[in-house]
Amino acid sequence: MLIPSDTTLGIFFTSQLCIGFMGNSLLLTLCMYTFLVQPHLKKPIDMTVMHLTLANAITIMFRLIPDVMSSFGVGEFMDDVGCKAVLYVYRLTRGLSICTTSFLSAFQAITISPSNSKWAWLKYKISTCIFPSFLFFWIINMLIYIRIILTPEASRNFTVVGSGYHHVYCKDKQFEYGSSVACVSAMMIRDLLFVGLMIWTSVYMVSVLFRHHRRAQHVHSTNLSSQPSPENKATHSILWLVSCFVFFYCINRCLSIYDLWIYKKNPRMGSITGIISSCYPTFCPFMLLKNNKIISKFTSSLSKMRITFSQRTFHG
Repeated sequence: MLIPSDTTLGIFFTSQLCIGFMGNSLLLTLCMYTFLVQPHLKKPIDMTVMHLTLANAITIMFRLIPDVMSSFGVGEFMDDVGCKAVLYVYRLTRGLSICTTSFLSAFQAITISPSNSKWAWLKYKISTCIFPSFLFFWIINMLIYIRIILTPEASRNFTVVGSGYHHVYCKDKQFEYGSSVACVSAMMIRDLLFVGLMIWTSVYMVSVLFRHHRRAQHVHSTNLSSQPSPENKATHSILWLVSCFVFFYCINRCLSIYDLWIYKKNPRMGSITGIISSCYPTFCPFMLLKNNKIISKFTSSLSKMRITFSQRTFHG
C-alpha cells in the first residue's frame, strides 16, 4: 500500500528526471548541431561539454528510473543481471562526470592563463589531450567499479540488515571487507585527485579574473568592466559549475559513507541520496546553456523583437 510520502517522492523523482534529461538532451543536441551544421562556431571545449552532458544524462536515467518505479510501488523491477548492469553503468557514468568536470575546469584555467604564465605552453597542446584523457577516464572508472559486476543481486526484501551497499532493488550478495575497502579506497583516491584538481584550477581562475578586473579598473576602461569577454563569461559559468559540484558531492559522499556502514538500512536514506546525487547532473546543463552561441543568438533576437514591439506600441 502506497503512503503519501512515497507518492510525493515519486512525483519529485519524475520531475527531476524529466528536467535533467531534457536539459542535458537540449545541450547535447545544440552541441551536435554546432559540430555538424555550423562547424565554424565550434570550440575545442565543446567536445568536453558533450562528453560531460552525455555522462550526466545517462547518470540521471540509471539513477532515477529505479527510484521512480520504487516510489510508485513497482516490485521486483530488476533481476540480478539488471542490478549489475544498472549499478555498473550508473557508477561508471558518475565517475566519468567527476573526471570530465575536473578536466573541463583545468581546460578553462589553461585557456584563460596569461601568455607569460608557466601554463601558457599548454594552450596549444591541451586540445590534443582531449580524446586520450577521455580514454583514460573510461579505463580507470571501468576498473574501479569492476567489483559491481560480481557482487550485486536483486533484493527481494526491502528491509535490509547488514553492512554493505544497498540499492532500492539491489544489494550485495555478501559483505567482503577486503574487496569493499579496496573499491572504496580506489574511489577515494580518484575523488581526491580530480576534486582536488577541480578546486585548485578554480582558485587559479578566480585569481586570474581578479587580476584582470584590477587591470581594467586601473586603466579606467568601462568597456572591459561592463562587457566581459566570452572567455570570462565561460569561466564564470564553469566556476559556478564546480561550486555546484563540490557542494552536492560533499553532501552525497557523507550520506553514502553513512549508509554504507550502518547495520540497518533506511530506505528513506537511499531516496535522499538519490535526490542529492542527481542534483548536479540536473543543474549542470542549464549553467552551460547560457554560454551556448545558438542560445545567445536566440535570446538576443527575442530581446530585439521585444524592444521593437515596445517601441511600435509606444509610438502607436
